Amino acid sequence: MPPLPDLPILAALPELRAALAAHSRVVLEAPPGAGKTTVVPLELLAAEWRAPQDKILVLEPRQLAVRGAAARLAQLLGEPVGRTIGYRVRLDSKVSRKTRVEVITEGILTRMIQDDPALEGVAAVVFDEFHERSLNADLGLALALDAQAVLRPELRILIMSATLEAQRLGQWLPAPVVSSAGFLFPIETHYLDPRRAASLPTKPADRLAELVPAQVRAALNAHPEGDILVFLPGVGDLQRSARKLQEALPEHVDLHLLHGELPLEAQDAALRPVRGGRRKVILATSIAETSLTIEGVRVVIDGGFARVPRFVPRTGFTTLETVPVARAAADQRRGRAGRLAPGTCYRLWTEAEHPNLPAHRPPEIQTADLSSLVLELALWGAAGPGSLRWLDVPPAAAYGQAQDLLLRLGALDASHSASLNEELRMTNEDLGTSNNSSLKTKPTSHGRQLAALGLPPRLGHLVVRGQELGHGAAAASLAALLSERDLLRWAAPTDTRPAPPDLRLRLEALASGRPPLPGLALHHATLQRVRDVARNLTGRLGKADSTSANQLISTSPVGLLTALAYPDRLAQRETHDRLRLVTGQRVSLNTTDVDAQATFFAVAHLAGTASAPRATLAAPLEQDELELAFADQITTTEEVRYDPAAQRVTGRWVRRLGALLLEEKVIGQPRPELVAEALLAYLLEAGLGKLNWTPHARQLQQRLEFLRRHFPAGETGEAAAESWPAFDDETLARELADWLGPHLTGLKTLAEVQRLDLTEPLLARLPGGWNQRQELDRLAPAALEVPSGSHITLDYGDPAAPVLAVKLQELFGLTETPTVAGGRVLLLLHLLSPGGRPAQVTRDLRSFWEKGYFEVRKDLKGRYPKHPWPDKPMEHIPTKLTKKRLGQ
Repeated sequence: MPPLPDLPILAALPELRAALAAHSRVVLEAPPGAGKTTVVPLELLAAEWRAPQDKILVLEPRQLAVRGAAARLAQLLGEPVGRTIGYRVRLDSKVSRKTRVEVITEGILTRMIQDDPALEGVAAVVFDEFHERSLNADLGLALALDAQAVLRPELRILIMSATLEAQRLGQWLPAPVVSSAGFLFPIETHYLDPRRAASLPTKPADRLAELVPAQVRAALNAHPEGDILVFLPGVGDLQRSARKLQEALPEHVDLHLLHGELPLEAQDAALRPVRGGRRKVILATSIAETSLTIEGVRVVIDGGFARVPRFVPRTGFTTLETVPVARAAADQRRGRAGRLAPGTCYRLWTEAEHPNLPAHRPPEIQTADLSSLVLELALWGAAGPGSLRWLDVPPAAAYGQAQDLLLRLGALDASHSASLNEELRMTNEDLGTSNNSSLKTKPTSHGRQLAALGLPPRLGHLVVRGQELGHGAAAASLAALLSERDLLRWAAPTDTRPAPPDLRLRLEALASGRPPLPGLALHHATLQRVRDVARNLTGRLGKADSTSANQLISTSPVGLLTALAYPDRLAQRETHDRLRLVTGQRVSLNTTDVDAQATFFAVAHLAGTASAPRATLAAPLEQDELELAFADQITTTEEVRYDPAAQRVTGRWVRRLGALLLEEKVIGQPRPELVAEALLAYLLEAGLGKLNWTPHARQLQQRLEFLRRHFPAGETGEAAAESWPAFDDETLARELADWLGPHLTGLKTLAEVQRLDLTEPLLARLPGGWNQRQELDRLAPAALEVPSGSHITLDYGDPAAPVLAVKLQELFGLTETPTVAGGRVLLLLHLLSPGGRPAQVTRDLRSFWEKGYFEVRKDLKGRYPKHPWPDKPMEHIPTKLTKKRLGQ
């Protein structure tokens, strides 16, 4: 082996050798610039535990990093790539029989281990840059650990991380942690001036468009040597900044973009050192945060944002969001300025904002669509996620959403639908040892076909089913289009609007190689990549792509093919700018941009937020296409509902696909039970206030609630022999069908419902029948006979203090306060004047006669001289009459 470069990782190699000799799992913590990617794979080639013919697999998170690492390792050996050092990425590989180190993307490992679970001929699997926590890395590690535990105990697994995540990894595996020092030259860090920040737009795209070009020009002037690396969140941000900089840069400065969708030559040009006194400015996405050393960079400008996918299980939508960069990622970006010489970092946020940034990005397994992961677990034969070990357990909601989708696509059978939530609630420790087999994720032959294509399950389903329908070439082309960035853009450099949403325009451009409409232009690099992907897919299906461009456009049902991939995004026009999805959710789309006459659409891409999504790619489809493809999901039902406008129940026969209305016919006489259900549904929506709440019915409800409070469940005694159920509005609404439903049979209008006397339906809820009704009258009487002989209605509105409101003359001679609830509760007496106004409120009638009465008499006797005001009220005859009528 040639001499290794003098890098900080060399000091940790003895400890790493010893750890790998003694353990099958090791964690290496090495900060950026330590040299782990450059040195460790070559060190493993010389390990005694590796048989000479066995390979080392080195996983990198991105294709750019794979090619860069392979080139650097091969250069150190003085060989071309493809001999001892090789690589594999999607659609490209350079390996030979002599290859002993294969640098691969993380998804390639999943395919390799699914094809050969024992990984025969592999001595070690190295997970580089594991701190990025991609979904493929977590899945690959879970599968590798399972293979190691069951089939290959001698297989070495080395996890290399640049952050303190290494300590957590070591405790979880468990495994020894080897730490290496890093090496960075001094980096001077500058933050945005708070006064400047206060005047900036709040929208990230506008903020960066204003800040970045100015900061690049200032950095070129302030630093006469070295190249500049600028971090921006997305390709659109790169292009906007590039347009502003192209004419403003000095002649000796080259401008490069660097992102994962660029062709290899453009990526290499951005990474290649400049010569002859020239300088370069590289506008990059987060692809340049780790794995790559870009020679010549002395200045980093960090825009402070990242573009991340967010999957919402409730809707099934994945949207890209621009979010503030995490502090750990910001440190990685900053470190790019000090790899080879002292450097400078300009952070386009204030120093006060820095501590408020999130510490780390959440792992992708917590935020991503898990359909590919669920399918891979089914292919692995895992009895649900609990049969494997996860550093972070897949979220139950997203996992369940993915299972539902795969069932809908026919990739899984239905025998795996048991207690997922219970299993996912298990701790990581339990998950590592669980043999729970309640989740049988058995893949179908169709599911195996999808996984073999290496596409997301939706797009794989599109390709396979499209070929079965006789549209293989169009399906492969459409899948390729949907798997890459949009190949259309507006020709005007300043026009940043999204291209028109019609998917058919993309297929036309792919076939012809020309812009489909005036004012549009093509991303030619994307066009070529889409063609390469489509050609590869068609070839893997075993059919040559002989379809001409015109045939591809004129004969392919684009909407139907799109619907195969996105059956949950079939949509029906509601207005010219709004669709209703098959799930019931609304999304915005200017349908005139796709097809002004179409009723049904298939939506491929969504943007915006979960609460206000908008369709950015869609295609129309005919109703007969929809009905043919989804015939097994169409239902015909009798729908009956209350129509507030007509003020009666109406019925219709409807054919639906989910929330999409395909056909309807009016029913003259709906079935009585459905009419009753419709009335109930309306009452639940409109509220109990629509019912006939007479004073007597409302008092009955209050009396029953009064008894529930004073005779709680579980109490013994005659009065509590039967429980008193709840009669509050919330309970009555929740149980409306039980107590009111039987009384709605035969009714058709709200007016008929409102003529119902609620007394009997309410009393029918009492579990004790007639006996309990008698107890109700005894314990909470509706009215009380007072000494004058009058029957006064009681007010139970406050269950703690029922009220008896009575003229005080009618209580003459009564000395004790009346009670209810079998003597438990004193009535609150509202003693009224002859005019019916409260003169006194009391629960102590005797005290009132002895003291308060005389004050009241002093105030009222002059105003009501015709009524008796005796000196001895406790001995006077009670009356509701005047003195004249009493004969006084």
